[in-house]
Amino acid sequence: MLTSTSLRPRCQPRLALGLATLVAAAACLLLPGRAHAAPPATGVYCTTDAALAPTFTLNATDGYIQLPDGNVMYMWGYAGASGAFQHPGPVLCVNQGDTVTVVLNNSLPDPVSIMFPGMSNVQVNGAPAQPQFDTNGTLTSLTNTAAPLGGSVSYTFVADKPGTYLYESGTMPQKQVRMGLFGALVVRPSAAADQLNERTDSKFMSDEEFMVLLSEIDPYQHQAAEFGTPFNLNTYQARYWLINGRGFPDSISDNLAPMLPDQPYGALARITPYGAPDHPYPGAIRYLNVGSEEFPFHPHGNNGLVVGRDGRPVAGAGGQDLSFEKFAINIGPGQTWDVLFKWYDAEGYDPVNNPVPVTVPQVNNQEFGIFYSGSPYLGQTGTLPPGASTLNECGEYYIISHNHALYQITSWGVNLTGPITYVRVDKSKAGCP
Repeated sequence: MLTSTSLRPRCQPRLALGLATLVAAAACLLLPGRAHAAPPATGVYCTTDAALAPTFTLNATDGYIQLPDGNVMYMWGYAGASGAFQHPGPVLCVNQGDTVTVVLNNSLPDPVSIMFPGMSNVQVNGAPAQPQFDTNGTLTSLTNTAAPLGGSVSYTFVADKPGTYLYESGTMPQKQVRMGLFGALVVRPSAAADQLNERTDSKFMSDEEFMVLLSEIDPYQHQAAEFGTPFNLNTYQARYWLINGRGFPDSISDNLAPMLPDQPYGALARITPYGAPDHPYPGAIRYLNVGSEEFPFHPHGNNGLVVGRDGRPVAGAGGQDLSFEKFAINIGPGQTWDVLFKWYDAEGYDPVNNPVPVTVPQVNNQEFGIFYSGSPYLGQTGTLPPGASTLNECGEYYIISHNHALYQITSWGVNLTGPITYVRVDKSKAGCP
């Protein structure tokens, strides 16, 4: 385990196994908030610049994040313009055709940089980006760097291809990316911001756009960086896996949850049934993998339609639609996948006209989950027995989504943590009464 100097207390009970994990965490868990808030309580939370040539300032700095097993981890990160540490870096959202400038200020003890995979002709301080070498000709960085403890560098590129991208350090990525120097870049099509790419068949509900950014941590590497001691990369072994910079159950708290001041992005997907008059298009999930191995992520209850990978539409040379359905989204290291998904109220169960065709057992023969409303019907609640507690607000459904490499949904051996979230299905966009 880490030494006590790198562990700090938090308002989070140490989690037990099985269902007790979720029950014990409820005392510190914020209920999922409603959509349409500004900033949004759920879904992609963008950092934007409305200028035709948007400029973003990122500050390479350090800080700490909270983990589900009670540990607190030292991290590096790209902070926003305020300079306040956050993990992961801001979600930068721009429009196709924008000339984007990113100014990097470095307060870390190492030279750092930013690469923009998928972007071409990146300029650095007005000249083409170049790999860096030391005096012996050894490669030290894949792109130009900002000097330690106060250096700055400016990157400029044209965001010409809509899609989902990573941005990450190109300097010793085996250390710096793993320490937290990464974030998501979203390029929206110039024709329609509610499409994943230029194809009209990638259209989605603008209020159902979500991000799944998967990462990992070897705590011993982070401990070495914190105390300035050597770390043997040959011994690297991830022991934590995160979704949007959080582990479960923190992952289903809202964006900007007060109990997670340095981990701004939640992963709860809040939707309504597809096919209603106010829901003619699917939802969208932007998957990104900044880890060192493939992550098979699966939302239970539906397949996803893969319409883009690595910022490019899944299409033939002649524009043929080559999109395909996947049960689990197997995102490789450094990859991004753009996926559409739908949740149908297929049976349309109703207690009067179309009741569930089973005999519900007596209360003393039932086990009540923490998200159960007391009724099997969407949008309805029922009576729970004395002593039963619930986080359900108004009869919504909760459908789990998680990494199917089950050893990765742990936090240093604590089960049912890591990259887990839920799809919350509300009966209507009006939400709860």
